[in-house]
Amino acid sequence: MGGTTASPEFDLIEVEQWLRGQGKLPQLSRADRLWQHLAAPKETPAAALAAVGALLLARHRGDRPAPGPADAHLAALLPDVDALADELGPQAAFDELWRRFSAPGPGRPFATPDVLADLMVGLAGVGGGTVLDPAAGTGAILRAAARAGCTSAYGQELDPDLARLAGLSLALREVPGEVCPGDSLRADAFAGRTVDAVVCHPPFGATNWGDAELGHDPRWIVGTTPRTEPELAWVQHALARLRVGGHAVLLMPPTVASRRAGKRIRQELLRQGHLRAVIALPSGAAAPHGVSLHLWVLRRVATDTQAPTHALLIDAADAEPAMVFPRILDTWRAFSEAPAAEVEEAGFARTVPLIEFFDEDVDLTPARRQLAAKTESAGKQLVHMMKRLTAVVGDLPALMPRVESAPDDASAQPPLSIAELARTGALQVIGPIRPSSSMSQNDAAAVPNDDAPVLTGQDVIVGTEASGRADGTLLDCVPLLVGDVVVPAATPHLIARVIMSEGMLLGSNLYLLRPHPAALDPWFLAGQLHSSVNDKQTTSLSGTRIDIRRAQIRRLPLEEQRALGEVFQRLVKFESAVAEVRSLSAELVRLTADGLAAGTLRPRGGGK
Repeated sequence: MGGTTASPEFDLIEVEQWLRGQGKLPQLSRADRLWQHLAAPKETPAAALAAVGALLLARHRGDRPAPGPADAHLAALLPDVDALADELGPQAAFDELWRRFSAPGPGRPFATPDVLADLMVGLAGVGGGTVLDPAAGTGAILRAAARAGCTSAYGQELDPDLARLAGLSLALREVPGEVCPGDSLRADAFAGRTVDAVVCHPPFGATNWGDAELGHDPRWIVGTTPRTEPELAWVQHALARLRVGGHAVLLMPPTVASRRAGKRIRQELLRQGHLRAVIALPSGAAAPHGVSLHLWVLRRVATDTQAPTHALLIDAADAEPAMVFPRILDTWRAFSEAPAAEVEEAGFARTVPLIEFFDEDVDLTPARRQLAAKTESAGKQLVHMMKRLTAVVGDLPALMPRVESAPDDASAQPPLSIAELARTGALQVIGPIRPSSSMSQNDAAAVPNDDAPVLTGQDVIVGTEASGRADGTLLDCVPLLVGDVVVPAATPHLIARVIMSEGMLLGSNLYLLRPHPAALDPWFLAGQLHSSVNDKQTTSLSGTRIDIRRAQIRRLPLEEQRALGEVFQRLVKFESAVAEVRSLSAELVRLTADGLAAGTLRPRGGGK
């Protein structure tokens, strides 16, 4: 339909029709199919989704405006839009498309994850009050505020298409308020307005944020913001929009807690009583995912009231987000209800006297001011660790299977690939199952074994129990049986695990090999897959995907398979024991070094 010879453009609808006629079009949900069409035009996906959102909002309000003359592409999608709205309702239909838009991809910003947005609005206590997000992005935080029961919501976003999206999301939920396009720092759309809560995921590391023209801005209530501290400008902007007693929660890069240029601002935030807590989040809580980001919790205090004497520091950097977020919220609520009460959870949370911060650095990093966990004495820990290490090392010789060279003239038939074994009925290949965020509420309700444990790829790689849960995001629920062999599809090396107990479901991006008991022994199969030859045979050139059907399996009688399978099983136990020795050795070195450095351990004989 256009383009150039080197970069032609095709009509997506015609291509789909041809593929469907050839029987080669995968079955997609209506939301997936509609999203593919929205993401296809040259305009930004945000603009395309905003256009559909406007139609859904009009339908929600009982209007049926026709697309304008410039919306020919959108007009072709009206049947799918109407069908999706009929199936789910206008709000849920928009939510389905928004989830696809907010997933990482070309031309799309990183949205604040829902679980983190819910934590932030929970810390701010937005329920029953007004909320502002001055850097609204796609509207993830405002959506969380609506879920939490805010009475009205306001936002501002530099990108007009994203601002429109965020506003549509509020309108479809019938939440009063507005989202304005523009730069909150340079052109505040809500100047003079105060709200009950400000919740914000501001841009990090901006080099041109308007410091020159904003040098004497009245929002700088604790002092002029240095040019190299743009995140502290957002902190002061949030404070300026709070009513007295209101809370602000901002997601911050960890360097803001200790950078020298921001020392004076941090000190004044503490001294005046505005900064109430700094929370170190687990790595991966939000982009950039390799960094432990911080949450700053602030409270606007009146100038004539006595400032608090303590601040709360929480260090959850090494925790699991799903497990620690409720604990963070409970700890904050206990502190905010009784600020004078002492919080001391060694290694996790501590109320710190403000005077302790007022040193040369005014460093707010939670990990640097946590008390060490109280445990048994270093000497007892060391003795206990040595006993465990000695026991595991002593078992290693017995675990290692005895093997010998096979005769050179041993006859062997050519191996068969997994694909060939599947064709002959010797095993069944299932998966990999793909995750789906598009499952309707009716579909999710029909999923059996709700909340059943789901074996994930990480579980297979690490060798742990099933850590996932059936929550309606799997396209198929496949129960795992004893003797199944599971292989992750997205790993740099081929890894196989034999299932030894029932009650789990197959997770996404996992192959399931189900051998016929009269043809293949599962441990023999797993051992064959474990070989370096099959590792090279199945791994993609990029080293990120596994094609299990290419793996080669020797053809042997079942009795020989079982004998080899027993050896492979012992080899797995030996490998697990070696890994435990490595872990115990590292822990032993750490305990000894820490004890010597702290003076709780000394060389025997007093150093002689």
